[in-house]
Amino acid sequence: MMTMMGLILLVLVVFLLFVLSSVASIYNILVGLRNQVKNAWAQIDVQLKRRHDLIPNLVETAKGYVKHERETLENITKARSAAMGAQGVADRSKAEGSLSDAMSKFFVVVENYPDLKANQNFLALQEELTSTENKISFARQAYNDQVLGYNNKIQMFPSNIFAGMFNFRQEQFFQVENADERQAPKVSF
Repeated sequence: MMTMMGLILLVLVVFLLFVLSSVASIYNILVGLRNQVKNAWAQIDVQLKRRHDLIPNLVETAKGYVKHERETLENITKARSAAMGAQGVADRSKAEGSLSDAMSKFFVVVENYPDLKANQNFLALQEELTSTENKISFARQAYNDQVLGYNNKIQMFPSNIFAGMFNFRQEQFFQVENADERQAPKVSF
């Protein structure tokens, strides 16, 4: 028969195992959520790279037609370079917004060049860019959904206690600050 001391020890061991397994479970959930955020960011990065790769081809195709619009083409090139060099979510959001703005202005200029609008290479590149912009939009939404789940978990009790202990930090949402930048570059045929 168990003594009172043995019973207390058994209850204490069971409680300790429960606490340790709870901490391990919460920690593993937080790691999984953080990794999902990183994966979602990587998906945005892939689409942004695709966008960055398309832009020089689009600009090169347009150069022969829009010779008098050098400043517009240079602004796109500068904005693309800034976007490619941006680090972190906030800086990347801002730089990508500037690139979208430059692309919007470019497509307004293109409206004045019917021969360019009829060029098959240009039309194909516009279509690819439009498709990529849609993919970027979906990737941003997926990223922000992952950030929301992760941030909620590290802020809610009891996981917030362990998130602080294990140095889990909130992630930033990928958001556009300027209302004009919220729109994808307008592509019209």
